[in-house]
Amino acid sequence: MSLVLLVALPFLASLLAALLPANARNAESTLAGVIALLCALLTALSFPDIAGGGVLRQEIAWLPTLGMNLILRLDGFAWMFCMLVFGIGALVVLYARYYMSPEDPVPRFFSFFLAFMGAMVGVVLSGNIIQLVFFWELTSLFSFLLIGYWHHREDARRGARMALTVTGTGGLCLLAGMLILGHIVGSYDLDQVLAAGDLVRAHPLYLATLVLVLLGAFTKSAQFPFQFWLPNAMAAPTPVSSYLHSATMVKAGVFLLARLWPVLGDTEAWFWLVGGTGLATLLIGGYAAMFQDDLKGLLAYSTISHLGLITLLLGLNSPLAAVAAVFHIMNHATFKASLFMAAGIIDHESGTRDINRLSGLRRMMPITATLATVASAAMAGVPLLNGFLSKEMFFAETVFLDASPLVSTLLPVGATVAGMFSVAYSLRFIVDVFWGPPATDLPYAPHEPPHWMRVPVELLVLACLVVGVLPAWSIGRFLDAAALPVVGGQLPAFSLALWHGLNTPLLMSFVALIGGAALYQALRSLRRLGRIGGPPLMRFISGRRVFEALLAKCTQAARKGRRLLSTRRLQWQMLWLLLFTLVAGALPLWLGSMRLGGRAALALSPAFVLVWLLGNVCAVAAAWQAKYHRLAALALMGGAGLCTSITFLWFSAPDLALTQLAVEVVTTILILLGLRWLPKRDESLPAASASTALTRVRRLRDLLLALAAGGGMAWLSFAMLSRPFAQSTSTFFLERALTEGGGTNVVNVMLVDFRGFDTFGEIVVLGIVALTVYALLRRFRPAGEAMDLPEQQRNLPADLQTDLLNPRHAQDTAVGYLMVPAVLVRLLLPFTALVACYLFLRGHDQPGGGFVAGLVFSVGLVLQYMISGTEWVEAHLPVFPRRWIATGLLLALGTGLGAVAVGYPFLTSHMFHLQLPLLGQVHLASAMFFDAGVFALVVGSTLMMLTAIAHQSVRSHRYHARLLEEQQLAMAAVVSYDDDAREAR
Repeated sequence: MSLVLLVALPFLASLLAALLPANARNAESTLAGVIALLCALLTALSFPDIAGGGVLRQEIAWLPTLGMNLILRLDGFAWMFCMLVFGIGALVVLYARYYMSPEDPVPRFFSFFLAFMGAMVGVVLSGNIIQLVFFWELTSLFSFLLIGYWHHREDARRGARMALTVTGTGGLCLLAGMLILGHIVGSYDLDQVLAAGDLVRAHPLYLATLVLVLLGAFTKSAQFPFQFWLPNAMAAPTPVSSYLHSATMVKAGVFLLARLWPVLGDTEAWFWLVGGTGLATLLIGGYAAMFQDDLKGLLAYSTISHLGLITLLLGLNSPLAAVAAVFHIMNHATFKASLFMAAGIIDHESGTRDINRLSGLRRMMPITATLATVASAAMAGVPLLNGFLSKEMFFAETVFLDASPLVSTLLPVGATVAGMFSVAYSLRFIVDVFWGPPATDLPYAPHEPPHWMRVPVELLVLACLVVGVLPAWSIGRFLDAAALPVVGGQLPAFSLALWHGLNTPLLMSFVALIGGAALYQALRSLRRLGRIGGPPLMRFISGRRVFEALLAKCTQAARKGRRLLSTRRLQWQMLWLLLFTLVAGALPLWLGSMRLGGRAALALSPAFVLVWLLGNVCAVAAAWQAKYHRLAALALMGGAGLCTSITFLWFSAPDLALTQLAVEVVTTILILLGLRWLPKRDESLPAASASTALTRVRRLRDLLLALAAGGGMAWLSFAMLSRPFAQSTSTFFLERALTEGGGTNVVNVMLVDFRGFDTFGEIVVLGIVALTVYALLRRFRPAGEAMDLPEQQRNLPADLQTDLLNPRHAQDTAVGYLMVPAVLVRLLLPFTALVACYLFLRGHDQPGGGFVAGLVFSVGLVLQYMISGTEWVEAHLPVFPRRWIATGLLLALGTGLGAVAVGYPFLTSHMFHLQLPLLGQVHLASAMFFDAGVFALVVGSTLMMLTAIAHQSVRSHRYHARLLEEQQLAMAAVVSYDDDAREAR
């Protein structure tokens, strides 16, 4: 079985679900359900391969020299989690089909849901610890989107932000811990990490690694003191809550603790940190759950308590406790998923989740009441249900723990008290909601849900019963397979029998049941008398309040820092930025004793000196004129860029020269268009200030700083050029460009092959920058004087100005004086397309490539916008820049994944030699498709920024058209008034 399918299918289905129409709820739910069931079936069929401790492993080369390959591994523990993720995921999909309203954007829901499923499976199957962190952060991202699904609600937005902030911060700590762990082991491969437990525990960095990893796990699984984010995530739709609490997000933390138990466990630090945190979470969560009035709030705090139980078991440093933790992970998933679905059914059919308003629902919803009662009993640990078995194992571990007398005494007491809490809040869920007199003030008349909406709850409750009655037969071999990788080596002896005789754990179970019932009754009486509301001992301790206060303090500190360090004056901002960059660059060179090389200098060429002087004169003149004459400064900057292009040609780098020239053309045009909308210089500013002493000192400071920065870069360049050629990395690329990259143009081969991953990152950044510029300029409104007609149009006859400003004719500016250039640029467009194709096709062996080809083609399109006008171009030549960007990214990514699909590292190139009729032998490299992606993205990014600027012209036309219309109306009113006055006389 291909493990890649288990991770890839949910993500692919997520993309497909996002494209489905909003009213195709059946198709979307069917797609999600089929994918979940198919993946569950594939996982189930692999059980014989892992049942005896086997491991399925699949490795995909990514960055083999850095030990950063993509590794997927399936052992018994991962198999169990995959079955939970896919199995419960399929049931939640069926439930969501009936729960979600037809008015909800269901494609978005199922798209996020499937992506969340894929991210969780990625965490479970990761065989590389850095890869695990990547998927770990994806779960935080997609849970943020799911929790904030109803983004029109303030509580949903607040809960989503809180969850992302807490778990994202923990994820950063986890990344740091994993980096240290990989450093200790010497590898990021999970198999090697799991085999290096003794080495890790004996290392001086063990404690730092442990704390960082635990911060990641505790924040994800809502352990104390980070438990506050989970109840605030209840603003998510109930299917999300059911999935998040039972099989995914919050289980990721305990999954990590169990996965790394053989490496980081069995130490005093592990015992106190993990065990102490688990015990505190167990008691705090159970205590708070008893006082919740919201059904989902009660279940959220009960989840916190049960996660604390699992954490405590893993912290006891006992193999049998680890087995009990794995067992309770399985049991908790079944009864907690069913309880959340039951709570959603109650909310869906009655219109409320407020326990104080709900009562007597067993008469109106008898089947749901029965199912919820059984699931609640499993959560409370009632005999003959699965929760009783794992909780009794937990009690046994606390009793027979080999620890100090104080711990051996307090731990069983704490476990029993926590058991009483679980019985009390389970009884509140059952008795207060389903028993008593029928409620009369509900928004809807309660009734049973559709049958298929109830089926997932029925199946999960059936699992609770079967495991509780026949544990060894139903779950025994699966538990053995799941627990074996956690404990490592050999499983401890344990029995899943229903009866182990009269012993202390059984007595603790009965004390918890009886004491919990008495506690529930006492709290119910106090509640009726109005003497109790929220949790009395936690009334003044609110994690949410502390979190929000901390964010407020951080925001306040940031504002103070901004007021202290920032300024609205661009000159000071550039000063500090340049100073920091200069120090950051010079300090390592100074400490590293950077010296000039001993390579002999070439003979000085008068022609090159002339080019160099011309470039410097243009650059200095541009800086001198920038404040007063923007257009002149831009022209001079173009001259400096042209000299740079000539310099590249001088050093036999035609590719760089061609690219520099194209970049100069495009950026000059874009800046020129941008200058059109900047406000004019304020001539009212006093000119005499230029001669003050302070101004002269400031200019001298800026001059010295500029000389230091420029001189430092020149010295660094000369130091590199003066080194012997044999020490340069250029030799590597020159020797391997043709043999390994399949091309003679070394620069292009580097970009699309040797450094293809860097190029991919750069085009992603370019696309993000283009979208950001577009988003910012959409809200940009030009200065008032910039909205006036250009000088050349103001000198036109009045009738032509009216024609230009008429909305019916403003779509085509190629009238009158612009007719000749409009015809020329429209003829130029196919020529630029032909030149772009020529440069693109020759790029692998001759100067050219996708980047410069994209710039050349962009120039042709930019000219269309400049001459023909925005509205005319978009009406006659729709270019859709965002589609170009998306196509470019998909082409580049598809090229890399194509290499992965045939067993090579990401973006590995392959050469084809095709024998075609008439053309003969054609040399083709797979990197051409990657270069095509670069071409498409460059075109899309350039046009995206151009569009953002060009739409200011549309606003200008609308502005003047509105003024023209107002003037015409005012004139018509005056004429009408004169006519009326004349008739009156």
